[in-house]
Amino acid sequence: MKQLAGMLILAFLVTGVAVAGEGKEVTLEGTVLCAKCKLGEDLAKCQNVLVVKGDEEPMHYYLSAKANEEFGDVCMKTPVVKVTGMLSEEDGKQWIAATKIEPVEG
Repeated sequence: MKQLAGMLILAFLVTGVAVAGEGKEVTLEGTVLCAKCKLGEDLAKCQNVLVVKGDEEPMHYYLSAKANEEFGDVCMKTPVVKVTGMLSEEDGKQWIAATKIEPVEG
């Protein structure tokens, strides 16, 4: 019984940490790619994705519809940018509702 209680507490803490990251404004730096054209995802139309270097694998953050429209298509280029916005998760994908997108020089 003690072991079960410990596992439940651990599961709660891990879930709490994952949820705490959502809804927080963050600034991420990475390369914007087209998920359809560059990453080969099966999508009906182009979708911008911010690719950020991770410890083991790159993290993909899909730009929200508004940010995607404002930034425009990146099918033929790969700009390095700094994106500020709110994180969320939907259908197993990380999304960022960008409030600011600025190019990184150099």
